Amino acid sequence: MSTYTLEEKEAFTVLGFGTDLKSDYTDYMGITKEKKDFWTQASEDGTLEKLQNLADNDYLFAVNEAVNNKMMYYMDVLTEQTLPEATRVIQFPKSTYVVVKAEAADPEELKNTLTGIAFGQALMEIEDYQYVGGPNTTVEMGTRDGQYFGEMWIPVVPK
Repeated sequence: MSTYTLEEKEAFTVLGFGTDLKSDYTDYMGITKEKKDFWTQASEDGTLEKLQNLADNDYLFAVNEAVNNKMMYYMDVLTEQTLPEATRVIQFPKSTYVVVKAEAADPEELKNTLTGIAFGQALMEIEDYQYVGGPNTTVEMGTRDGQYFGEMWIPVVPK
């Protein structure tokens, strides 16, 4: 059974706040803790609320991106608006995307599940496309029957 679909997506732009992840890229537990701490701080200090007030929809994006040899992690919303204190505007290209869907008990579990399936299974199953870097994102889309649901979007190119 396939763990993903391939979908054509139009270009879109997200605005957000980011952090430089300090853990080694192989330190899954360290990275997970840094990401969780980042979301907790943003929820407590009002940063997340500021972003949500500008959003075009209810989606919350968690973007992973390599910038200047650093692992960057952002919380973002879909918007064309700006905030002076925002740290990054990320433009995703019109492209084919690997899309993984999942549900989980909470947002953190959702992000971890999506990432695990995408990078641990889906990208390994693809035969005609490849991921060549660039930003990828988990998208928390809402709740249904007490579960958070969402998707992971990874841009890919033909091999």
